[in-house]
Amino acid sequence: MLLGLLGGLFVLLRVTLFRPALVPVTVHRAERGRVEDTVVNSRAGTVQSRRRARISPGIAGLVVEIPVREGAQVKASDVLLRLDDRELRARLHLARRSLEAAQAQAEQAGLELQLAQYLSERTRTLVQDNVVSDSAWEQDRTRALTAEAVRRAAEARVSEAEAAVETAQALLDKTVIQAPFAGVVLDVTTEVGEWISPSPPGVFIPPVVDLIDPDALYLEAPIDEADVARIRTGLPVRITLDAFRGRSFAGTLTYVSSFVETRQEQNRTLRVEAEFAAAELPPNLLPGLSADLEVILDAREAVLRIPTYALLEGGRVLLVQEGRLVERTVSTGLRNWSFTEITAGLAAGEEVVLSLDRAEVKAGARVTATTEAAP
Repeated sequence: MLLGLLGGLFVLLRVTLFRPALVPVTVHRAERGRVEDTVVNSRAGTVQSRRRARISPGIAGLVVEIPVREGAQVKASDVLLRLDDRELRARLHLARRSLEAAQAQAEQAGLELQLAQYLSERTRTLVQDNVVSDSAWEQDRTRALTAEAVRRAAEARVSEAEAAVETAQALLDKTVIQAPFAGVVLDVTTEVGEWISPSPPGVFIPPVVDLIDPDALYLEAPIDEADVARIRTGLPVRITLDAFRGRSFAGTLTYVSSFVETRQEQNRTLRVEAEFAAAELPPNLLPGLSADLEVILDAREAVLRIPTYALLEGGRVLLVQEGRLVERTVSTGLRNWSFTEITAGLAAGEEVVLSLDRAEVKAGARVTATTEAAP
């Protein structure tokens, strides 16, 4: 009798006082939706621009005007910087006057040639009529040939003077830096009153204006060498940026490098480029921003899916059934960091456990479940 009472008391204590506490878990109901097979960049990529010009003047000179500053939006041919042009304007004026003189001399030489040719022809006629001697005709013919040579020399001086005018004009044009395309001024590295020094032969003058076209943006990013065989140009991509959290931009993979970079042998990568699909991008989406790239290799719609982090090794998941965790093996299809396609072993609406980071979350444990929406 006493033993029976003690046994009953032990059972009562076991199911009340010594009953294991319920383990709280977070679960997700398997649902149908889109699943993608993707490749992601191995390190953060960088937003670049197809059109960027670091502009330097073609000649040295004193800066007299800077109509634009950093952040200014300019149109093609807008003036970005002017150098002092007084000396070069004087040279151009002198070259034009020299050209006028050469043209006048050429005109004079042409008239003298016409006269000499007329006299030579007249003397030749008189020789035929035996009015004058042959020597007189030879003298006039020589004068005509000499006049023709003088005219050619005068025309050559005209060409030389024209070239001098073009040279002076070209040098004068270099005192004005114009925008080669519409864009935004990123940087100006000189000030009014500063002297831009000449550089040695073969060395360019350092840039003084940095101009970029914000409407020609693309993303450059590294892809791990393990994914080289899976990617190709033309694949759709998804671009995300830290500066635009919660937002993504569609695009297309437009370039895949033909070689693997080996500067870091432990992390060999392939450089790829992707262009944004949207014609109009946010005005503050600027070159230099870091970005991540997902290349979409394949996608399936309306397939059964679960969050990828609900999977255990060996294609196993934990389910909640009648307050306890049970283990089940499933078959998978496409997957990415967010979702994995389930092709067998699971039905829509069944609850899979997401909180797998605790030792007490294992098959057989009694749990209390909280349903969480998919990320």
